[in-house]
Amino acid sequence: MVSEKNEQDPNHPKLTAGEHARIAWNVARMAKRSIASETVYQGDLERKVDRIIDGARKRAEKNAKHSRK
Repeated sequence: MVSEKNEQDPNHPKLTAGEHARIAWNVARMAKRSIASETVYQGDLERKVDRIIDGARKRAEKNAKHSRK
């Protein structure tokens, strides 16, 4: 649980509208592939989602450092 009201959870960073849209697009593509076949490879799309979340996490850390000063 987050200790302060303004402190972000590092596992779930706040996403921008663009990041939400890109994640939704990739999840929809994963669902479409899964409908085609359950054995289809989806690792590429999972990595894309992970990269988006990692970028948001880095941005949140950077903003937190700047706001502390």
